[in-house]
Amino acid sequence: MGISRLFRGGSVLLVAPILTLLTSVAGLIGTAVFRMSATQAQCFPRLWGRIILWLSGARVMVRGGSSLSHGRPYIFAANHQSQFDIFALQGYLDFDFRWLAKQELFKVPVFGAAMRRVGYIPVDRSHSRAAVHSLDEAARRIADGTSVVIFPEGTRSPDGALLPFKSGAMVLAIKSGVPLVPVAIHGTHAILPKGQLLARSGRIMISIGEPIETRGYRLKEKGDLALHLQEAVAALLAAVE
Repeated sequence: MGISRLFRGGSVLLVAPILTLLTSVAGLIGTAVFRMSATQAQCFPRLWGRIILWLSGARVMVRGGSSLSHGRPYIFAANHQSQFDIFALQGYLDFDFRWLAKQELFKVPVFGAAMRRVGYIPVDRSHSRAAVHSLDEAARRIADGTSVVIFPEGTRSPDGALLPFKSGAMVLAIKSGVPLVPVAIHGTHAILPKGQLLARSGRIMISIGEPIETRGYRLKEKGDLALHLQEAVAALLAAVE
């Protein structure tokens, strides 16, 4: 292992938790004391993502998205190769969006309070009536104008190859009636594969495709929508490779 990678990777491991805490505090102070809106407060997590990428030596390019309107909500659906997908999207996806996060994270001191203040959406992942209610609430917020990012594979790919898209994630799109935007992230697996701790430097490409309308789909057609979306993301990845 090279000295450069050891230094960069070690720096990210050491700095990321501290930076996350500082970002959370800044978000709380910005919204509570300086009355920043949730949209204005997105500058803090955006800076968080960019600093981590800079420390690791990752360079990000974004392609596409010119046909999208900044005045309407979307569900950005991306492949998931690495933890660096989150940093790249947070730092360089130039849209006002929020993350869906498991509700347990909102109980973490400081971090959870900051997530709530800046508008992140809690989702109950259990198989219960409460989980259905949380999904309905998330769909309502999206329909009311909140763009979100989802990873339809449900987990990080162990080898960088595209995994089958889960149809459950399509329920949110169909219930909200908001267009799905396929997003292909290329290069993050080489920077930090699943199961490794030390990041490498590298190049990341984010490719944004054309939106897929969901209003014509019914819940029983969620599998068809998942396949359509997966094919769109696969085509974007193939264009980069």
